[in-house]
Amino acid sequence: MNTRPTADRVKESVFGILGATPLEAEVLDLFAGTGNLGLEALSRGAVSAVLVDKNMQSIKIIMENAILTNLSGSAVICREEVMQALRRLDAAGKSFDLIFCDPPYNLGLAPKVLQILDVNGVLRSGGILVLEHSRHEKIPEELKRIVAYRSEFYGETVVSFFTKQEGTNSENCSVPREL
Repeated sequence: MNTRPTADRVKESVFGILGATPLEAEVLDLFAGTGNLGLEALSRGAVSAVLVDKNMQSIKIIMENAILTNLSGSAVICREEVMQALRRLDAAGKSFDLIFCDPPYNLGLAPKVLQILDVNGVLRSGGILVLEHSRHEKIPEELKRIVAYRSEFYGETVVSFFTKQEGTNSENCSVPREL
């Protein structure tokens, strides 16, 4: 299993930046791994979380963690490939206030998910996307509706925060880069 759980210091920083955002939010955790981020959002007041991972071992760990934290009643755990899950959720008209995405590094998955979320309805207008990626991974600089508003650097890891705007954004949107 190639799960790379989000480090505790990164998780605490992410939730410090999000502040009260998880309260009453519907959350989607893509490439959920251990369920660390989605379950933390539930513990901080999110009303529901859908956790998606294709790896059976990850699904077992997420289930165990949901039970151990008494959050299994608010968590929907899906064993599914992320791109397929995004198509299915969009077709079903399901959307989320807060999306965590922590794909394996340097496989081109981070930009692919970002481009899909830019054009489909899975991230609600005004919703927040938290994307964990390698500092070496090229993230699209021009998007139609998703705007980067903050990036935090932790060694080789970057956590980028995006929000989705209504309609089309005519200005270039970019992920801030460390100089």
